[in-house]
Amino acid sequence: MKSAAHHQGLSEQQVLENRTRYGINILTPPEKEPLWKQFLEKFSDPIIKILLVALLLSVGVAFYQFFTGTESASVFLEPAGILAAILLATCVGFAFEVSANKKFEILNQVNDDTMVQVIRGGNICELPRRDVVVGDIVILNTGEEVPADGVLLEAVSLQVNESTLTGEPLIGKTTNEAEFKKDATYPSNHVLKGTTVADGHGVMEVTSVGDKTEYGKVYEGSQIDNKVQTPLNRQLSRLGDLITWASYAIAALIVIGRLTLYFSHLPGPVEWLSAGTYILNTVMIAVTVIVVTVPEGLPMSVTLSLALSMKSMLANNNLVRKMHSCETMGAATVICTDKTGTLTRNQMNVYKADFYGLGNAVPTEDEPGNLIREGIAVNSTAFLDYADPEHIRALGNPTEGALLLWLHGLGVNYLDLRENARVLEQLTFSTERKYMATVAESPLLGKKVLYVKGAPEIVLGLCSTVLTPEGQVPAADMRPAIEEQLLAYQNQAMRTLGFAYRILEDDAPVFEDGRIIRKDLVYLGITAISDPVRDDVPQAVKDCMDAGIRIKIVTGDTPGTAREIGRQIGLWTEEDSPDRLMTGVEFEQTPDAELLDRVMDLKIMCRARPMDKERLVKLLQKKDQVVAVTGDGTNDAPALNAAQVGLSMGDGTTVAKEASAITILDNSFMSISRAVMWGRSLYRNIQRFIVFQMTINVAACLIVLIGAFLGTESPLTVTQMLWVNLIMDTFAALALASLPPDERVMQDPPRKTTDHIITRPMGRNILGVGILFVAFLFGLLQYFKHADITSLTQFSLCGYFRSYLDFSAPEHELTGYELSLFFTIFVLLQFWNMFNAKAFNTHQSAFARMGASIGGFGLVALLILAGQYLIVTFGGKMFNVVPLSWTDWGLIFAGTSLVLWFGELARAFTPDKSDARS
Repeated sequence: MKSAAHHQGLSEQQVLENRTRYGINILTPPEKEPLWKQFLEKFSDPIIKILLVALLLSVGVAFYQFFTGTESASVFLEPAGILAAILLATCVGFAFEVSANKKFEILNQVNDDTMVQVIRGGNICELPRRDVVVGDIVILNTGEEVPADGVLLEAVSLQVNESTLTGEPLIGKTTNEAEFKKDATYPSNHVLKGTTVADGHGVMEVTSVGDKTEYGKVYEGSQIDNKVQTPLNRQLSRLGDLITWASYAIAALIVIGRLTLYFSHLPGPVEWLSAGTYILNTVMIAVTVIVVTVPEGLPMSVTLSLALSMKSMLANNNLVRKMHSCETMGAATVICTDKTGTLTRNQMNVYKADFYGLGNAVPTEDEPGNLIREGIAVNSTAFLDYADPEHIRALGNPTEGALLLWLHGLGVNYLDLRENARVLEQLTFSTERKYMATVAESPLLGKKVLYVKGAPEIVLGLCSTVLTPEGQVPAADMRPAIEEQLLAYQNQAMRTLGFAYRILEDDAPVFEDGRIIRKDLVYLGITAISDPVRDDVPQAVKDCMDAGIRIKIVTGDTPGTAREIGRQIGLWTEEDSPDRLMTGVEFEQTPDAELLDRVMDLKIMCRARPMDKERLVKLLQKKDQVVAVTGDGTNDAPALNAAQVGLSMGDGTTVAKEASAITILDNSFMSISRAVMWGRSLYRNIQRFIVFQMTINVAACLIVLIGAFLGTESPLTVTQMLWVNLIMDTFAALALASLPPDERVMQDPPRKTTDHIITRPMGRNILGVGILFVAFLFGLLQYFKHADITSLTQFSLCGYFRSYLDFSAPEHELTGYELSLFFTIFVLLQFWNMFNAKAFNTHQSAFARMGASIGGFGLVALLILAGQYLIVTFGGKMFNVVPLSWTDWGLIFAGTSLVLWFGELARAFTPDKSDARS
């Protein structure tokens, strides 16, 4: 750029001094925790902590039983199973997060080696962006990213895309103080790192580099706060407290009850040796209850659900960095979204073209049509990038690019028109003139033509007539209609351009002192240009609002533009009062106490600065809201970090991505809606597993409790219980975690942050079914003790109830066949109850949508059946079982299936209430 030659720039010595004094132009990468510390963080889960306590108690019991000779080495299988559950839950989660972070690093690579033009020692040279220092004189050209913060020394038609910092896609920059905008977010003579030159050119002196730039200041605090508790963390912590106190209460009841019974029935003085043995045995039973109560499979279920959701969400263009953010999206009650690039396409398009001489028809190859097509192609500094035929991009001024894209859509190649027309004179667009003008030799008309485009009211002032289908009419007659039309477009937040021409019959001068001196131009018409809303946004916004989620737009745009975008996406309606929109200045000046009363009803914040968005998030959180924030710019980073879930866009800035927990790879708001659906479905799956496992835990606790008072031994061996635990934990976790998402969850309102993860319907189901299982199994045990069963064909319902009530009848030791029957019946009861858990909270049949889940749930169900058959048939002494006849297998399968059929009947007669959290 020749005009830059008079700048001297820094000497080599000054460069070294300034680099030492002010630092290098690189953002300090976020400090990452070592892998071992990231792994240890997985043990901070509240349920994992309970499991660790249970593991210690289980190991203590196992060592006591082994060294006292009461049990063989198989007693260590129980603590081994708990240890395996802990390691699986922690390792799976750790592995998935490490994998996601590697994908993120690839996505988020920053190229600091991009070359920039710098003046040093009086010479223009190119050097990597990283080598720019404070005091450097940098030349800025169209399409280039500003490498650092600086003050402008020169600016020619300079327009900068500041959407990464302020949300504004196009800001005019100037060195003329008279033209400085007082309401500009940043001074009109300042340019900032990370923004892009959209049009024109300039020269800047660098004032800040690296971390000291506005971009870098936001980047410093952009990393995710891993210590923020998610709604699920809090709910699991409360569940852990409930389980802990319940197990302690039951254990205390056992100790008190057994000791009371023992000492109250002593026939004589206490024999302390015998009493000590009894007391120790009682304590061991109490510890066993505590171990049995802990749901070993819950952390695994949560982890597997989250991990599978991470994988599936990635297939749906959601790259999840922090596992729990999958579920937190399902708890979101508010989404604060920016406008540019999230709600809109971030690409200007021609919304409507009104060329009066064509009667608003498409410009064809007649004289008016040629004037319009050639004028757009020749009187422009923009280009189109055809590298990807599916996604043609505009380069340069986005408004001019929109006109070229419009021509392309009509099948017109602008390059043919531009290259065939010889440009004689040209005035590029400037904020002073507010128009661009080009004199060219037109091969289409065979004449010299002046083409003008710019602000419609300015261009119209240069015209004496307007071209209409009936011919040229006086401009004064058309002005009221044109101004009314312009007002209508401006009210819809659209940019408008006016077009004019003049065929030049002589060589009289057209330009003087950088302006058009003729006032006899012919007005062709106007175009309305907008950054259109993405096609899928209105439906996605509706889905979120139908799901009870409040949407709030936070943008740097003007109130009119923001309100119109809100109207187009279905957020802003005619019933909305003006107080539902605030400007950043108004928001900043309003105290927190007043804002807390207004913040829930607020729909749009415009002219917002980065800290305004962060403050909005924190105020919403004070109202007990779970806030998700979307953004693609550096200005969004503080809010992304403050929110429970930050969602950055795939083509967003490095700062935005670092601050987010989820990156939306396709920039689609519909993907955000899908993330909410996945999160809610995941939470439902976790609840289903809790229903399943806690039902078994209730049954197991009551059996141990009853057995403790009756002095009976458990009918299930340690190895059998290990298999039951495997079903409860790993297999059930796999089955219920792999259930596909259910779109009907989007019809429910968000759950409250104060809700317990076990709802009232869940509690009734857990206690009711658990007690029924205990009653049935206890009666079955009594029946087997009073009847010599060699086949279930001998089973008598009358005998079952009689033995249940008649405790005076003679008993016998259970045979191996009877124990095998009991073991298999116990397992099959849980098997069928797993189907009930699958259908819990859906009011659908357990077989509904089975086709969608057959790859996960169905296969796991078959694996459980096959595993049970193999263990009973071939387990022998290891599992203390003998093979069962095919007849008994059929009777057990059919008889225990009543658990499912009773569940189906209950669901059939239960009203379909989507929200079962009351």
